[in-house]
Amino acid sequence: MKARATKESGSVLRERQARPRPERLDRVVHDRTRLALLAALAASETLSFTDLKTITGTTDGNLSVHARRLEDAGYVLCEKTFAGRTPRTEYRLSAAGRRAFEKYLDHMDALIKATRKK
Repeated sequence: MKARATKESGSVLRERQARPRPERLDRVVHDRTRLALLAALAASETLSFTDLKTITGTTDGNLSVHARRLEDAGYVLCEKTFAGRTPRTEYRLSAAGRRAFEKYLDHMDALIKATRKK
């Protein structure tokens, strides 16, 4: 009987370890504003600072801070140019950013499925 309890305990432990866990979410991606930025960039090849500001409904300051955080993580690439005297900032998703975004979506999907099974 003791061997069976150990076997059941082991399978319960493996099941628990296999479950998606919220604490394993990428904190860089999980922020609401950064998630919105990544989602917008995943749907477009490039977007300007102004485009992202309009899409996310955020302020210049907030957008700058969150875009920089994504840049620092290697998830977003930023290119600054000038059109005459007008500065233009363009953002695009890096390969690492696309992988992180897709991993995040897969993790969220698994969390949702695990929760709905109960």
